[in-house]
Amino acid sequence: MTEIQRIDTRPFDDQKPGTSGLRKRVRRFQEPHYLPNFVQAIFNAVPELRGGSLVLGGDGRYYNGEAIQIILRMAAANGVREVRVGRDGLLSTPAASCVIRKYGSTGGIILSASHNPAGPDGDFGIKYNIGNGGPAPERVTEAIHQASLRLDHYLVLDTPDLDLSRTGRLQLGDMRVEVIDPVTDYVELMAGLFDFEAIAGLFARGFRMRFDAMHAVTGPYARALFVERLGAPESSLMNATPLPDFGGGHPDPNLTHAAELVALMQGADAPDFGAASDGDGDRNMIIGRDCFVTPSDSLAILAANAQRVPGYAAGLRGIARSMPTSRAADQVAERLGIPLYETPTGWKFFGNLLDAGMATLCGEESFGTGSDHVREKDGLWAVLFWLNLLAVDGRPVRDIVRDHWQRFGRNFYSRHDYEGVNADGAQALMQGLRDRLERLPGETLGELRIAWADDFAYTDPVDGSVSRHQGIRIGFEDGSRIVYRLSGTGTEGATLRVYLERYESDPGARDRDTQAALADLISAADTLAGIRVHTGREGPTVVT
Repeated sequence: MTEIQRIDTRPFDDQKPGTSGLRKRVRRFQEPHYLPNFVQAIFNAVPELRGGSLVLGGDGRYYNGEAIQIILRMAAANGVREVRVGRDGLLSTPAASCVIRKYGSTGGIILSASHNPAGPDGDFGIKYNIGNGGPAPERVTEAIHQASLRLDHYLVLDTPDLDLSRTGRLQLGDMRVEVIDPVTDYVELMAGLFDFEAIAGLFARGFRMRFDAMHAVTGPYARALFVERLGAPESSLMNATPLPDFGGGHPDPNLTHAAELVALMQGADAPDFGAASDGDGDRNMIIGRDCFVTPSDSLAILAANAQRVPGYAAGLRGIARSMPTSRAADQVAERLGIPLYETPTGWKFFGNLLDAGMATLCGEESFGTGSDHVREKDGLWAVLFWLNLLAVDGRPVRDIVRDHWQRFGRNFYSRHDYEGVNADGAQALMQGLRDRLERLPGETLGELRIAWADDFAYTDPVDGSVSRHQGIRIGFEDGSRIVYRLSGTGTEGATLRVYLERYESDPGARDRDTQAALADLISAADTLAGIRVHTGREGPTVVT
């Protein structure tokens, strides 16, 4: 009989999950007991996993394989009945959500630090998803954190590693392990949402595309979808082989870190369409020939055109966006006569709305878009949605975007990231703003006059739960706004994100450069919060 080992341990004081689970440097996770402690905390906080079923996989980053084996042995020791694990330990985050939902699993453990760099000196992450396929809500993550603080031991089966290189069924103690193809269920889901025949026809007519998988998990999915099912040439794929260090790159699909793709999309001979996804496949960047589509505009355009796509032909029940995301989708929701929900940052806040049938499409400015087909944002879903739209519309990306601005107006929008700044300085900046909120209305900054200011709080319309301190919002009399927020996805220091937005209804003013159109807001943001003083930075690390 296989022996269950009881390993004595002590709590770690840094295992409180952030916006998307627990993220730390790889070397921290490799320290004795660190990963097992957090995994045991999950099993302790979610007792229904005993006798239940679990989905397990990750983005293939450095330490993914070792962590998968540890979690399998601990799942068996903690009485899990069955685990579905992706072949070679791989599962994109949206695919994991798909598998959880399809097979009615109790939950899932996903290994990823999303868009953060990988490798021995990079980042690693782990999060728990609940039975609806979505990230654990705050009540569950808090229960996991509290369980981690009470640990004095964890359980693990004393067995060799399993061979996860081939699909099939295995046994680990009393627990069944099914090694699944990580792509099959996801491709089947996509085929039910989009007109694959129309998209294949687009490629057959010579439509040229470049998809940058950034040497992360979406490479195999992109090949199965775009090349094998839709007939795109293999040359449509860039960096499509998953690597433990993501090829030394930063798998964040934005204008800075996807520079190779951005350069390819410039000029008269550029491909018709470009897209990229991130480390675990839940983010997307959309770019046409000489035309970058902001994530906020992408959400609004997809919502405005949803009924042209089979999976959404019946219309939308509502749209949800994170608070910092531009209000472009608000214009669409108003025109369609459907609700618009503004939530804190973090896909977990969309889960209740989706489960209750109150929203169909969701989006975040941080290159995340999705719908009620899963409970995670979904990079390849967004790419397929755009391809379906391009196939039925017949116009290039630039014309579709300009037509949208003509119909709904343009929201000039930009995010300025100050990465890895001193955490104390960043906290002081935010607290300084909070202390002045009541006095800010009426203040002027150049020609801008502050109309209102608050610290965003959200009351969930489904369960009544309240989330406070979700970002400082400054609204101006002309309708413009600035948002300040500290990110919860980094592993060292702090990341200050500053969001700037101005709505423009004048057709003659919609083609201005975004940074020029927002110049007075950019200056006001620094003056108001003392960004340079508190961060020691002369400018942002990344501008989107």
